[in-house]
Amino acid sequence: MSTSETDLDPDPGPDPVFGERRRLLAVAYRLLGSLSEAEDAVQEAYARWYAMSPRQREAVESPGAWLTTVAGRICLDLLGSARARRERYVGAWIPEPLPDRTEWTGAPSDPADRVALHESVNMAFLVVLESMTPAERVAFVLHDVFRYPFAEIAVIIARSPAACRQLATSARRRVRAARAPAAATTTAGQASLVRHFKEAWEARDIKALVGLLDPDATMVADGGGLAGAALRPVEGGERIAQYLIHMAAKAPGLTLLERTVNGRPGLVARYAGTTVTVAAFGLTADRVTRIWAVRNPEKLRAWNRDA
Repeated sequence: MSTSETDLDPDPGPDPVFGERRRLLAVAYRLLGSLSEAEDAVQEAYARWYAMSPRQREAVESPGAWLTTVAGRICLDLLGSARARRERYVGAWIPEPLPDRTEWTGAPSDPADRVALHESVNMAFLVVLESMTPAERVAFVLHDVFRYPFAEIAVIIARSPAACRQLATSARRRVRAARAPAAATTTAGQASLVRHFKEAWEARDIKALVGLLDPDATMVADGGGLAGAALRPVEGGERIAQYLIHMAAKAPGLTLLERTVNGRPGLVARYAGTTVTVAAFGLTADRVTRIWAVRNPEKLRAWNRDA
């Protein structure tokens, strides 16, 4: 069961280990691609910490490192079982979309690290992470994104530091192979493109939509069997435009809002006060190349909770 909103923002009190919570959530989300599972993994790590006696806790030299190791192992186990669960999943599985909330960024002091953390939550990057083995993902995320040394990662995944280095190298190759065309050069440029896309969709202007979509664009929708969604990717700008116009006609009263989704401009669709779709975009300088539309209500809880 996922933690409640109160659990997410506990009173720090005098216990310094609560100061690790934001960083642990940031790590767990990137490892799992799921807000709810990240919350559960961190909650379990804290439960194990407080299950120890005061004397045992006092003997831990670095509570933050201990919590990271435990949370990392929990995430590794969850990643192993997730593959079997996702084979039974109805339709495409997309990582859970991230609201624009700072607790998921980790808030590092180094500007270069802030950029790396920001980029590591964009949807295209998370989709590539899904193609990795659990061990590759843990080694890569902890080393390349959070700068953990391989000696510490080795303890988490029970392999040698040299083996962890090889895993991270293999994961890096996957990222390079899947690298998308450059996005619109500025956040303002990306936001402008998404805004024009929203306006064309609201106007049901199929010609304008086709003009904004790359001819080879792909749209993937995730309904999880709980909300209507295309079970297979919709490929081609014209087909995507037709699909979107068809969906708009079936849902009168839908409100589209421009929101930050996984650190980049995106769209949120609300109906009767409830978020029903969150869309993330892959963008070039002037076209939409990818759309990831999450409609599974179980993956939209954070968006409705925040609203």
